[in-house]
Amino acid sequence: MLDYHTRTAHILSRIDALAAISEDATGATITRRFGTPAFVRGRDLVQSWFEAAGLKTHLDGIGNLRGRLASPRPGAKTFVLASHIDTVVNAGKYDGPLGVLMGLNLAESIIQQGIELPFHLELIAFSDEEGVRFHTTYLGSKVVTGAFEPALLQKTDADGITLAQAIKDMGGNAASLAADALPAEEWLGYFELHIEQGPVLWENKVPIALVTAIAGQQRVELTWTGMAGHAGTVPMPMRQDALAAAAEFVLAAEAFALAHGQSLVATVGQLRIPYSASNVIAGQVVHSLDLRSPEASQLAAAYAALQAQAGAIAARRGLGLDWQLVQYTAPVACDRELNRLLGQAIAASGYEVDGLVSGAGHDAVPASAVAPATMAFIRCYKGISHNPLENVEPADVAAALAVAERFLLELKIKHQ
Repeated sequence: MLDYHTRTAHILSRIDALAAISEDATGATITRRFGTPAFVRGRDLVQSWFEAAGLKTHLDGIGNLRGRLASPRPGAKTFVLASHIDTVVNAGKYDGPLGVLMGLNLAESIIQQGIELPFHLELIAFSDEEGVRFHTTYLGSKVVTGAFEPALLQKTDADGITLAQAIKDMGGNAASLAADALPAEEWLGYFELHIEQGPVLWENKVPIALVTAIAGQQRVELTWTGMAGHAGTVPMPMRQDALAAAAEFVLAAEAFALAHGQSLVATVGQLRIPYSASNVIAGQVVHSLDLRSPEASQLAAAYAALQAQAGAIAARRGLGLDWQLVQYTAPVACDRELNRLLGQAIAASGYEVDGLVSGAGHDAVPASAVAPATMAFIRCYKGISHNPLENVEPADVAAALAVAERFLLELKIKHQ
């Protein structure tokens, strides 16, 4: 099973088969949100591959697909190899599924070679990492790590369906979520393969890199409230234009992040104007703010500074402002020992050992709270992700597959 190019072709054919399953009946776009019929069909296909490989397979209460290769060693701990199979709307093929299907190929190779591991290997296809449907994060991995908050069951999607009902509709069991967790004392570690979702590896022509840290995130919803009015009759100095205030803040947030170099990013990606019309001064605007940094102190300072700037803009323009923190995720440092082994595997495979900070969130975040965790990034086309143009080079996947297999064998030797 060392013909990595042949194995890669098999992985990519499975990627294509999974990508053909979408909420879009025309097949023009890829969308598989948590709990939808398309998600379930896709998961069923991946489950058939898990079972054909010989993994002991089951679905847990949140709909995670879990396949286990048990170790014969008494008292063995569990090493988790995972990623997710839900997608954003109008997604690419590789974000999440590539890591799951590469993990499956690694497990198949171990089984076919008759290798006995000194730890249980659990391959997990998480049901919800993107959080698109319920505006949540890491639902699948929070269940596995014991961090799921029961209050989330009452969250509703755009159609008013609660998370609890969605779980029931997909055949899951909300009552079992606490019991579905892998206890902290049973974890050996966590490893995730994922496309980079950024341009660094592409620009530097590097196929694979280890991840040193995952940036923390703060997401905010801002509501600016002014006074709607006629676009032709209200003099410019007398307006309380909510959209003008929001636009000023968007540019202020961009300038603030630019002034702090590569250690901070700020994004306004959603904006809603209720009752908007071309001849109406906007009376209310609701928009998002996404702040990210690998440094907790800088993330906190940016949050406070931008909140103050927003307040100053609202006061100067005579507007009301509601600032609501929607999500906070602390920065995570990847495990040094796992990264040492991963770095050895990269170097032994003939590649330069590069370390990257992930600006995107991943299931490694909740996993890091209960176990040593790390990730490897695989080069993707121009760093494009969350986009149908998302793509990978087969040679890069083959390189990453070889590194990952060497990493698992080095982990095996370490724990013999």
